[in-house]
Amino acid sequence: MNLVRKNPVGSIAALLLVWVGLYLSLQAFADAVVGLAGLAEGRHLTEAVRFFVYEVPKVLLLLTLVVFVVGIIRSYFSPERTRALLEGRSLLAGNVLASALGIVTPFCSCSAVPLFIGFVEAGIPLGVTFSFLIAAPMINEVAVVLLFGLFGWQTALIYVSAGLIISIVAGFVIGKLGMERHVEDWVYQVRASSVPSDDPAVSFRDRIQSGFEAVREIVGKVWPYLLVGIGVGAGIHGYVPENFMASIMGKSAWWSVPVAVLIGIPLYSNAAGIIPVMQALLAKGASLGTALAFMMSVIGLSLPETIILRKVLKLPLIMTFIGVVGIGIVLVGYLFNLIY
Repeated sequence: MNLVRKNPVGSIAALLLVWVGLYLSLQAFADAVVGLAGLAEGRHLTEAVRFFVYEVPKVLLLLTLVVFVVGIIRSYFSPERTRALLEGRSLLAGNVLASALGIVTPFCSCSAVPLFIGFVEAGIPLGVTFSFLIAAPMINEVAVVLLFGLFGWQTALIYVSAGLIISIVAGFVIGKLGMERHVEDWVYQVRASSVPSDDPAVSFRDRIQSGFEAVREIVGKVWPYLLVGIGVGAGIHGYVPENFMASIMGKSAWWSVPVAVLIGIPLYSNAAGIIPVMQALLAKGASLGTALAFMMSVIGLSLPETIILRKVLKLPLIMTFIGVVGIGIVLVGYLFNLIY
């Protein structure tokens, strides 16, 4: 790490070359493992093992690279700066900006309480706040990099676009409903903490350090979910019949999208755990819209997020939030089932 601080550009270039070499050798590595294990080609177990051995290092490499870059970008943001950017914005413009900030700022659903208090106290409209709180957990760098690595840039772009549309529209609708009275009274009584105006400038070396710290924190936190998710995906990939999944989550089953959303809402997982499962479901005949709706409901409407939000929101507003976002996810699922 001292070498990186002394020569950050050269060190990062060398690490990038190592990253590229490892990434290009993944398929040969997976085939070698299957060969050394003495697994015969064409068997269910062989395909499951090859899937697991190839996808785990692939996803970890992609995740490390993107989290590092995003960690540097995130060093330019703070809750106070984010709040300042949102203050004084009109409703629709605020929804758009809040949704965009939700993608690049380092906040998940677990940060909902302090962020909500700070935003509401600062006079930011309720609908704008909800756009941020929807986009922040739903559109995160883990989900984007996994979708890019497993399905390609088109699917990743679809995911980001759908998440932005849901967060903008849902926040706008909630703002128009005038439900401020359903925020717990104590939230409006909290004073925002003042921020020192003489913070020292942060050097680029410090921002690179932030990138490494983001890798350590985020990758270190999600890798168990990643192993479990890819393990489940490997089992589906190797053993589940295609006709079975197509009958449950295919385009012909009109009810598959709302059922997938209803199943996903009470589940708790993050992108690292759920996207490899989504990949295996698609490979077995599930439609893209249904699988995407399932994933977005798990990530964006998780039970822990709802419990956290209950500390600051009354039940009618929570139910409105779940209903509006859930309907948006269902519509996105149907839309992409029609397109693809």
